[in-house]
Amino acid sequence: MPHISLNNDLPGITGLMAQRPDTGGPLGDLANALLRAPSSLRPGERELIAAYVSQLNGTEFCSSSHGAFAAAQLAGGRELVRVALSDPGTAPISARLRALLAVAAEVQSAARPVSDQAIAAARAEGADDTDLHDTVLIAAAFCMYNRYVSGLATELPDDDAYYEHAALRIVTDGYRAGTVQGA
Repeated sequence: MPHISLNNDLPGITGLMAQRPDTGGPLGDLANALLRAPSSLRPGERELIAAYVSQLNGTEFCSSSHGAFAAAQLAGGRELVRVALSDPGTAPISARLRALLAVAAEVQSAARPVSDQAIAAARAEGADDTDLHDTVLIAAAFCMYNRYVSGLATELPDDDAYYEHAALRIVTDGYRAGTVQGA
């Protein structure tokens, strides 16, 4: 049961954002900038970073949502995402993305500089300053989103098909007001 009363029955962050559009709008805009705007990282890769950080944080709604969003945009779909979330070291993803997931994991684990070793490993696999910037910002932002969702004890959807339907909306429309169904 959520810690606050909501005027809707939407799960996860969706219900929180609908409840408070004054804060939900900027949070949706941030998600859109991080995950959908032009970047050297493809949207599916960025969604996988968000799902991975959310899984590390134990936030099932965000991990499942962004996992579905990543699966809808990456070759290999749900199986690739499942393997990448469980063991990125053996997942059939690029070495660059694997190294960026390691950077994201360090950001998730503590508020301190990412290790020189993780940065060097990412650079050795072709990551540039923009890749590193975006990975760190996505990881940091998803720590905030995860704490918002988990801290208020939001509910999960009644049906896992919710995530697939939300993925179609996000891939088509992004995280714009009225379309956010799982940030």
